[in-house]
Amino acid sequence: MSMVTGTTYKLSFHEAAERLKDVVKHTSLSYNPSLSKKYKCNIFLKREDLQVVRSYKLRGAYNMMSSLSPEELNKGVVCASAGNHAQGFAYSCRKLNIKGVVFMPITTPKQKINQTEMFGEGFIEIRLTGDTFDDCANAAKHFSDINGMTFIPPFDDVRIIEGQGTVAVEILADQPQVDYLFVPVGGGGLSAGIGSYFKTYSPKTKIIGLEPEGAPSMSEAIKAGHPVTLASIESFVDGAAVKCVGNITFDICKDVLDDMQLVPEGKICTTILQLYNEEAIVVEPAGALSIAALDFFKNEIVGKNVVCIVSGSNNDITRTEEIKERSLLYEGLKHYFLINFSQRPGALKEFVNDVLGKDDDITYFQYNKKNNREEGPAVVGIELKRKTDLECILQRLKEKKIRHQHLNEQRELFTHLVF
Repeated sequence: MSMVTGTTYKLSFHEAAERLKDVVKHTSLSYNPSLSKKYKCNIFLKREDLQVVRSYKLRGAYNMMSSLSPEELNKGVVCASAGNHAQGFAYSCRKLNIKGVVFMPITTPKQKINQTEMFGEGFIEIRLTGDTFDDCANAAKHFSDINGMTFIPPFDDVRIIEGQGTVAVEILADQPQVDYLFVPVGGGGLSAGIGSYFKTYSPKTKIIGLEPEGAPSMSEAIKAGHPVTLASIESFVDGAAVKCVGNITFDICKDVLDDMQLVPEGKICTTILQLYNEEAIVVEPAGALSIAALDFFKNEIVGKNVVCIVSGSNNDITRTEEIKERSLLYEGLKHYFLINFSQRPGALKEFVNDVLGKDDDITYFQYNKKNNREEGPAVVGIELKRKTDLECILQRLKEKKIRHQHLNEQRELFTHLVF
């Protein structure tokens, strides 16, 4: 049971774990030697990326759906999602032999549609509706109302929270002594469930909620004292990017989370690449949040037992180049300039020979010849071997009196000219 400011939510985690025992995997809590050595502590990864549908979302969806009455099950269920919730929902429909309808935005990548269909195996129907998730969710709720079907929300329901909280049941069964727990936060279902269980059975554990920098919905809600709808969000970390957290999840999270930390999207990308290259672990952006946040707490966690929730691995391979680009930009190894080249032969050759260093590489070049007889602008992308090499380039541009603008520092111009 989780006691929250004037409200009591009865959360039956062990009963939920019993309902789920033949459906979900008890995923591994694996000790990670390299991360433990790096941060001088004992780091364990809770590998929900190895779950049946490659994320924890199955837990909440199945727990709620399996608790419905026979009459409700016969009428069918509905969800709105373009990601992990849809796949957990689809798998649950198949296991329970019930009809389900999944609403997805029209812009949903084919790969995600195929994955959802695969897990549903004929028990679900997919409807592509609206250009945004909000449009899609509204259509799904309207459809469920007029057809008397049950809407299965992604996070804001006690039964969803119970199911997600079974992750915590498994963690403490495998490792009773946890000093720090790092958990990704989207709508708040996972953090509410895990936080409630730990505050009951391991109250000394410090629970750190993590959000991408571009989607701080729980952080802003805690500041305001109530859920707020963000005007816009950066949707790159799609598994943890929502405009507004749930009412129930907020009520619980504000009391069970000891701290919130925002993590830059670029740092998340660096972590994704490191996990793949060094650990052979494939994670989605939300799945990397907990490990990406460790640097912000490196002094606090020395000598402690630390658990990081790796929430999922449904990463679209077509995003690989974007992940590399965001990582390089964050690490200061990729820079874009608007260079005004003199309109004369040899100007580009002089730039390459006299401004760039021997380890610098031009990875992007876009030039549009103008009518100006003296100068012609070009957008130039340069990849560096060392972050500190940037100062040398800037100094040589100044010495050669080459007019330029550093686009990394001008977000609007950068987005317009490069992406």
